Amino acid sequence: MQSIKRRSVVVLSFMVLAIIADQVIKIAVKTNMSLGDNFPVFGDWFKIYFIENNGMAFGMELFSKLFLTSFRIVAVGFLGYILFRLLKNTKYPTGFVMCVALILSGAIGNIIDCLFYGEIFTSSYRQVAEFVPWGEGYGSFMEGRVVDMFYFPLFTWPDWMPLVGGDIFFSPVFNFADSCITCSVVAILLFYRKFLLD
Repeated sequence: MQSIKRRSVVVLSFMVLAIIADQVIKIAVKTNMSLGDNFPVFGDWFKIYFIENNGMAFGMELFSKLFLTSFRIVAVGFLGYILFRLLKNTKYPTGFVMCVALILSGAIGNIIDCLFYGEIFTSSYRQVAEFVPWGEGYGSFMEGRVVDMFYFPLFTWPDWMPLVGGDIFFSPVFNFADSCITCSVVAILLFYRKFLLD
């Protein structure tokens, strides 16, 4: 029982830290850059490039913004229930449980943007956003935009290559929350596949 409690504290603490880190990065970018601003971090292959995402990962859109935010909230509730069950069952390794927790923290991080950013920030279009009193922001509750900033244009395909010639190898711009989700999904598929069927 003590080990379950200790593991729960560690996993949940790590999850909270991930959410805080995500929000600190997003707020720092949003309050210091306007849309489209960018600067190199390591040469030309890693940049901080501020965009806002109206839809899902990589800018995809699914029906209305309100529908998407509602769907995210339901998904987070479901993931939270799964995590609660995993934390109480010692047959699941801590690494697997941590991956599920990081997926949940990433989803929560992006939901915070959707729920609140439209209410508490001015627009970032052609200006640096500022905090404003609740309800005086650029949008309404549940219709905020997700802040993205990590850009890795590793290289450009040679022009002579069919289909991809002249395109950037990896063009999506993403955030820390997206990284938590993606890295955790990859780790589960590589190391914990057998637990997905339990």
